[in-house]
Amino acid sequence: QVHLVESGGGLVQAGGSLGLSCVASASVLRINAMRWYRQGPGKQREFVAGIASGGFTTYADFVKGRFIISRDNAKNTVFLQMNSLKPEDTAVYHCNALLNGANYWGKGTLVTVST
Repeated sequence: QVHLVESGGGLVQAGGSLGLSCVASASVLRINAMRWYRQGPGKQREFVAGIASGGFTTYADFVKGRFIISRDNAKNTVFLQMNSLKPEDTAVYHCNALLNGANYWGKGTLVTVST
């Protein structure tokens, strides 16, 4: 089992930046993939970005060029650097870990982007 704790959410103006962190209770090198999802008001949860154990990264089209996912193996932490934020990026951002076919989720951190 993997426990995930997100942090770093908050209120930011459009065009600003914010960094999220997700600390895992297991080594991120053991985890097959770590991903960020988000759920905006009245919307379904959607994939944002992911990083595989080998370091390969993937992004949703709507964040390409604006968001960067990275990790610190020594701290079992995955980061999401969000730049050029837009009001439509407002959502609860959840960290996800895929380990041996099982998905684990953090409780999420709220990001609010004001106009």
